[in-house]
Amino acid sequence: MKQPEIDYRAVFQALPGAVALLTPELYFADVNEEWLRVINRSRGDVIGRYMPDDYADRPNHPNAAVAHNIGVSLRRVVRTGRAETMELQRFDPEGEVTATGRPRAVEERFWSMTNIPVPGEDGRVALLLHRVAEVTELIQARAVALSLQEAMLPAPHTVRRHPVAVRYRPAVRALEVGGDWYDLVELPGDRLGVAVGDVVGHGLSAATVMGQLRSALSAASRSCGGPACALEILELYADSVVGAENTTVASAVVDWDARRITYSVAGHLPPALLRGDGTVEFLDRATDPPLGARCDPGPWPQAAVPFTEGAFLVLYTDGLVERRNEDIDTGLARLAAALTRHHGAGGGGGAEALADVLLAELLPGAGADDDTALVIVAL
Repeated sequence: MKQPEIDYRAVFQALPGAVALLTPELYFADVNEEWLRVINRSRGDVIGRYMPDDYADRPNHPNAAVAHNIGVSLRRVVRTGRAETMELQRFDPEGEVTATGRPRAVEERFWSMTNIPVPGEDGRVALLLHRVAEVTELIQARAVALSLQEAMLPAPHTVRRHPVAVRYRPAVRALEVGGDWYDLVELPGDRLGVAVGDVVGHGLSAATVMGQLRSALSAASRSCGGPACALEILELYADSVVGAENTTVASAVVDWDARRITYSVAGHLPPALLRGDGTVEFLDRATDPPLGARCDPGPWPQAAVPFTEGAFLVLYTDGLVERRNEDIDTGLARLAAALTRHHGAGGGGGAEALADVLLAELLPGAGADDDTALVIVAL
């Protein structure tokens, strides 16, 4: 069968996204129709122009920094020969002029940009493919979901006389908020129920499911005899909530009178117990699959571990330890090493200081790919 001839120029022009081709010196070689529509310019205004000239005559304009960032990324791609996806860039659109001569307010816009090297016959970078996609609506939806999520999470506070540090860090690289959550429940006697969980999915739907499950577990924890019973009731409730399947949860009850932690885990990463001597024990002796994923719907497993004064209980979600192309055991070992290394910080500044140093050390400097929830209870 004869292969049809492909008109790649026609394909380039028909691409649904805005795409530009630049020389390694950053001059425009070609742009597609969507690019011209996005920037509202003619082909003659663009082809052959030096890209860094944008805002060169207005160095104080907010978009001048964006133009600089694009140039830096493109030059790096030329130098390394590797594709690069930039951090989201915010543009302040030029205000339209109204009939009264006043500029019309225009909402800021957010763009995702990818720079890809196109090699020539000699293997060196011959062209640069610069692709942009507007993600303003996703960012706005993310802001709404984040506000909803933060409103449903309990504020940090001291439980009776026991300090508790809580942290929530949304993913920097992701465009949508995840379903990470935590909860604190004061129980009769000198006891505290503490839980963290992670709902599958992102955005408003995940935030809504998270709120429902957090509230259900909070109520169950107050009425049950322990975390295993609470998870059993939560799983029954989750069966009626669309989007709750495969949610992971770690639930524990700290009893200061008995000096004991009772815990149960549904497919979640194991809580960590940092002892006063700096040793770390992962609480992994009572773990079942995530909600709705068990083959045998029997009683949930439950285990208990003693503690002494000066220890810390650490519950967290996967954003703290998981990394792409890395075994989870590596992330857990990194967490254990950080806890051991900084257990003195917890003694000096309490749970708050320990939470800060863990986030600073364990979260990637460029931002995490997943949300992170962290709860540290001073024992």
